[in-house]
Amino acid sequence: MPVSRSNAPQEFELDIVDLSHDGRGVARREGKAMFVAGALPGERVRARLIRRHRNFDEGETLAVLAASPDRVEPRCAHFRQCAGCVLQHLDAGKQIQAKQKVLLENLERIGHVSAERILPPLTADSWGYRRKGRLSVRWVEKKGKTVVGFRETNPRFVADVARCEVVVPEIGTRIGEIAAMVDRLDGKREIPQIEFIAGDGAVALVFRHLKPLSGRDTGILTQFAQDTGLAVFLQPGGVDSVRPLWPQAVPLSFRLADSGIELAFRPLDFIQVNAAINDRMIAHALDLLDPQAGDRVLDLFCGLGNFTLPLARRAGRVVGVEGEAGLVQRARDNAAANGIGNVEFFTADLAKDLAAEPWMRDGFDKLLLDPPRSGADVVLAQLPLDGIDRIVYVSCHPGSLARDAGFLVRERGYTLKAAGVMDMFPHTAHVESIALFER
Repeated sequence: MPVSRSNAPQEFELDIVDLSHDGRGVARREGKAMFVAGALPGERVRARLIRRHRNFDEGETLAVLAASPDRVEPRCAHFRQCAGCVLQHLDAGKQIQAKQKVLLENLERIGHVSAERILPPLTADSWGYRRKGRLSVRWVEKKGKTVVGFRETNPRFVADVARCEVVVPEIGTRIGEIAAMVDRLDGKREIPQIEFIAGDGAVALVFRHLKPLSGRDTGILTQFAQDTGLAVFLQPGGVDSVRPLWPQAVPLSFRLADSGIELAFRPLDFIQVNAAINDRMIAHALDLLDPQAGDRVLDLFCGLGNFTLPLARRAGRVVGVEGEAGLVQRARDNAAANGIGNVEFFTADLAKDLAAEPWMRDGFDKLLLDPPRSGADVVLAQLPLDGIDRIVYVSCHPGSLARDAGFLVRERGYTLKAAGVMDMFPHTAHVESIALFER
């Protein structure tokens, strides 16, 4: 909780000694840590105090007095205002090194484990990669217009973004155009967000609206869809309320490069945001897990079958488990559409008691899991692991991976054979990682 400000100077010069897990420079002032937005290790900056806390302070860079050789010019005009990307001022190669450092430090500090081998980072093009996300929409009275973008560093505000350099170009280059179109709607004050998602062909926008739209508004949205080629959906309520406006039939899908498997999805489904990294991640995970023709493999948090179906092409039998029933049905449909018969899917809340689940009584040789940020501690504590000699853990949060790695190593007799990072979200502080455990 912030503490009251003192009479100390609000601006000062600092030497930056490290990079925090959220992409801010770390300095020490009067024996106290300060996290400085926009600063990089090795730099001397002039900074302004933003807020004080009991154990640390927060600041922002006003001027770089001595720049790091790793500093680059951000491509985005909205850098430092928009909170979507916080590392555009750091060389892309150094970004992934910083993320690897975060992973290894978390494993040691939280899990008290270390990997026998550090895997080479998985990287791809760092621009125009984001194929799924949510744009916030807000009518701003003071500006007299509708603002569309991601949240600012102060999350109460929406960044007024004309274009986004990391979103797929079909959407990223049109954000200003989308905002201008929304500004013409009678119901612009009733639209809080627009979700976007891109397949290999169609690119879709889902307009959440809190009140019914007028015929004039649906006409404007339809014309926008026809002019741009983007598919437009309306969402008046929950997830199940999403309906196409134009066109009426929208085939959303993407093909996995190595296996040729086609995965169909719906506009609000979870898919990995970075297509190139997703392809490389699947190949990487399968190489680490090394499924054989006689293996029985369990895939937890399986979603649409992103890992499950490629696994089934190499293993004897695969079981996928996911908490969302809609995704499970789409995974079954995807298996049938791709002619894959040696796979079963089950719906189960993997953060609850699983004793009654039929698949829990099956024996498995190998395990792959890709949990949410909260990790997999609940399911790992319940799962009969005695027959599983190899586990591949795909993680979107290094802290929960580290916690679960400590459990697997100290409580269940596994060795952390390898771990590494994958640049799923370039220019952000998000750390995606993968780990291999063996008996």
